[in-house]
Amino acid sequence: MSLDFKGKVAIVTGSGGGIGKGYALELARRGAKVVVNDLGGSVDGTGGSVSAAEAVVQEIEANGGEALANGANVSNQSDVKDMVESTISKWGRVDILINNAGILRDKSFGKMEWEDFVAVINVHLLGSALCAHSVFPVMKEQEYGRIIMTSSSSGLFGNFGQTNYAAAKMGVVGLMNTLKLEGAKYNVHTNSIAPTATTRMTEHLFPAEFGEQLDPKYIIPAVVYLASEKAPNGEILEAGGGVVANTYVMETMGKFFGTDESFTAEAVAESWAEIADTNDARRPFQGGDVALKHFETIQKTKK
Repeated sequence: MSLDFKGKVAIVTGSGGGIGKGYALELARRGAKVVVNDLGGSVDGTGGSVSAAEAVVQEIEANGGEALANGANVSNQSDVKDMVESTISKWGRVDILINNAGILRDKSFGKMEWEDFVAVINVHLLGSALCAHSVFPVMKEQEYGRIIMTSSSSGLFGNFGQTNYAAAKMGVVGLMNTLKLEGAKYNVHTNSIAPTATTRMTEHLFPAEFGEQLDPKYIIPAVVYLASEKAPNGEILEAGGGVVANTYVMETMGKFFGTDESFTAEAVAESWAEIADTNDARRPFQGGDVALKHFETIQKTKK
């Protein structure tokens, strides 16, 4: 099975370097026309230059591909609107959006300046939402689309000193969870990638000896799959060092306490082990599944 992208148009944010550049080059190699978006700023989001994006475009064109450089700030509505409009003007469609742009402003929560919290949320969460919001109507109309959010193990499981980053990275999973439902009947699939790789944003987090094993190139196959016609819908893939894993939220069956006066905080405390028992845990697909599961627990208890 070969995943072919001929005739497809992709927007890859933050693709002037690092993992994003790898996505752009591989999609172009497989036949996609690619918008190489990069603000060209530093890791903390300051500064800006379109030169990094232009260099990637030149590399794609040198290998016979088609690409367009774009310096939009993904958290700026007019910038993103112009990026999508210029893409439609040039190629007539948008099939793939990879929300990869990001910044870091790490510090423990008690010492973090509020403006640093907001800045990271703006780029990772609101930027991803804004880009998705701008391409979603296009994808619905053409009845095809693949949207990829970039989450992180920091958001899924936590990481000291990254409250802003973690909140944003869990936020895009919530965004994905509803877009998967709203886009399903239009063949618009939304998934998330949680990469573990050494980039300029993460090189300080890993020991030097891990650098080669955690090369960003080992993330690319998972993302190309999520960008393809074969993509699932509503999944979180963890990728790094040649490993691809599926991460998802589970819920225990829980315990029915009844609705009389015996249902107290003390009763919850005393039954914690039973509440947290994962033996029959389920994976809800949407919010309504949780209510149905609760009723199932109630019925089992009453029998």
